[in-house]
Amino acid sequence: MSATHADIPHLTRENTTLPATSLWRKFPLIGIGAGLVCLALAYVLGTSAGHDAGHGESHQQFFLSYLTSFMFWLSICLGGLIFVLLQHATRAGWSIVIRRIAENWMAVLPLFAVLVVPLFIGQHDLYHWSHGIPEDDLMLQRKGAYFDGGFYTARTVIVLVIWIALSLALYRWSTRQDKSGDVALSHKMRWWAPLGIVAFALTTTVASIDWMMSLDPHWYSTIFGVYYFAGIVMASGAAFILSSMALQKSGMLERAISTEHYHDLGKWTFAFIIFWTYIGFSQFFLIWYANIPEETIWYGHRMSHGWEYVSIFLALGHFIVPMFYMMSRHIKRRRMTLAVGAAWLLFAHYVDMFWLVQPAVHVEHFSIHIADLLTLVGLGGVVIGAYAWLTTRTPTAPIQDPRLEESLKFENF
Repeated sequence: MSATHADIPHLTRENTTLPATSLWRKFPLIGIGAGLVCLALAYVLGTSAGHDAGHGESHQQFFLSYLTSFMFWLSICLGGLIFVLLQHATRAGWSIVIRRIAENWMAVLPLFAVLVVPLFIGQHDLYHWSHGIPEDDLMLQRKGAYFDGGFYTARTVIVLVIWIALSLALYRWSTRQDKSGDVALSHKMRWWAPLGIVAFALTTTVASIDWMMSLDPHWYSTIFGVYYFAGIVMASGAAFILSSMALQKSGMLERAISTEHYHDLGKWTFAFIIFWTYIGFSQFFLIWYANIPEETIWYGHRMSHGWEYVSIFLALGHFIVPMFYMMSRHIKRRRMTLAVGAAWLLFAHYVDMFWLVQPAVHVEHFSIHIADLLTLVGLGGVVIGAYAWLTTRTPTAPIQDPRLEESLKFENF
């Protein structure tokens, strides 16, 4: 049945702003403080791991763990950006009431201009190409111009500038509309969205190649950026589900975000479980079928020495189990079961980042280190703390968007 006028909540600045007593207002300080402590511990223990293994004062384990967690948390914030861009580009009405949640995740991206610094500090511990290109390595000689240190730095700066510019512009226009109600701001965001999607595709591809694929500089895949993109959208969809539920637990948007919105977020996430699998299998099948040693060795590392069990887990835990679980309409329309599915997908996505990054160094054996957990929690505390702070600064929904009522009335058929 269609919602009656009385069923539609009226959203104002007062009933969409977190109260002064809310735990959300205390979490930024607690989360960021705890996160920095965890990162400091990870640095100490990651350094001792290298020393104990006979690598002198190597910080390799810390930087390896940091990169894994960095790419995980970055993917959720990038997911906020592409979600907002896609909603504007397609003129979607259903998502407006939850768009501010994505915008707040998106607006954390400027923080990564600081969080990326350890990747520069640990460049020599992570990337073999940073040590120089051997004269007898013809393959790397052909890639020498791309792996030039100055060009690498320039690419990183350009990528971050584009992400930050897009996220801040969209965030400011949206929050400015909360005060003015100016419809022209919606048209402006809609106009910039297609250009932003193109920029997002190019920069995300460059970042995934530079920060993950180049860990093994001899290996390459033409769809590696698409693979990372699929994980971005799936994981961020799961994060939006849990973020929405956390807001409602604090008394915000209790009637505004309905079962209908959760159902669509569940469908959004389910679609990218399938898309991730399609891209992952396509990459594997084509490389394995061609049987070129420089390409197959990357999968060879992930199918031996204990890493084969992680590969099997991804096939089961990132595809088969969540696909059948999230397929059901009833799962997506019950908040508890949907929350369980979302939490599992975030775990599977972290395992995917671990599988992409760690075998580049731990080739001879599968390895988990306490620094992996500490960097995950540490960066999580900083990123979620920044997200919580942004959530307290503005209304928790775009209260003056001209299509807000359409979103509040939204129903699945």
